[in-house]
Amino acid sequence: MATKNKSELVAVTEKEYEKLDTLVSSISSTQANKKHDDDTSIKDVIGHRAHWISLFLGWYREGMAGKQVYFPAEGYKWNQLKEYNKQLRTDQRSLTWEDVTLLLRENHKKLIKFISDHTNAELYGKPMKGANNNWTPGRWAEAAGSSHYRSASKFIRACLKK
Repeated sequence: MATKNKSELVAVTEKEYEKLDTLVSSISSTQANKKHDDDTSIKDVIGHRAHWISLFLGWYREGMAGKQVYFPAEGYKWNQLKEYNKQLRTDQRSLTWEDVTLLLRENHKKLIKFISDHTNAELYGKPMKGANNNWTPGRWAEAAGSSHYRSASKFIRACLKK
């Protein structure tokens, strides 16, 4: 269920991040780099989650500046996410497990600051500028944060069971 206000957004973002951080903290570099389904590792998934927080913050900035916003990124359409994510894994290949966990931690802090710096009305009052849909900035923040954290935790638990 989607959050409806700033306090719910902060609570669910912190709750899901804590669960993910606990999992991530228990994983060795060897475990993190092992490839699983779709040639994807835990490291890849954590790098992806960190990257999408940056994408969201960029979308918001560009929209507020009145610039064209590229969803999900310039040169890609939503139906090309597999290709985009594959390219992202290639682009992040040289990052270490420590690099991606630090990137996630830092981007989580940026996301929490973004949420904290905006009022409930700014987060939930109207659709995000440039998004060309009815999602509010709060809904986009939830998708980039807690929803992604939750799915990453699920992926990691499944990998650790194998």
